[in-house]
Amino acid sequence: MKKRPKHKFNPYKEANEVFLSRKAMEDDVVVLESGVMYKKLVSGSGTKCPGPTSLVYVYYSGKLIDGSVFDSNVKDATPALFPLRDLIMGWQIALVRMHEGDKWEVYIPAKHGYGSHAAGDIPAHSTLIFTVELVKIER
Repeated sequence: MKKRPKHKFNPYKEANEVFLSRKAMEDDVVVLESGVMYKKLVSGSGTKCPGPTSLVYVYYSGKLIDGSVFDSNVKDATPALFPLRDLIMGWQIALVRMHEGDKWEVYIPAKHGYGSHAAGDIPAHSTLIFTVELVKIER
């Protein structure tokens, strides 16, 4: 008797893949080779391209494809400060393309977020949608 491959249908994973394929067809969405996508909301003119050892000051809001917000600092008085190299890969891929003052909506496939692992309120296989405003880069 032949064994069948163990492919479990995961409706949540499928919904995230469908979301990304539809988003990729929108005219104002840029699709990067990595699969990370973004839409420019505001174009800044400050310093460009933080490097791997840069510190970035950002306002951000993160949500899932159903619109539920899992993290945000937009109501904080000061932007969050992160070493770029400590952020999830999807953020790193997007931020190195941004200028200070840019505000983008970034669509991060699960493979560049938390992959097949859950993280707090974020289920496994989640597409992460971040609105990110890059306030300042420190090299």
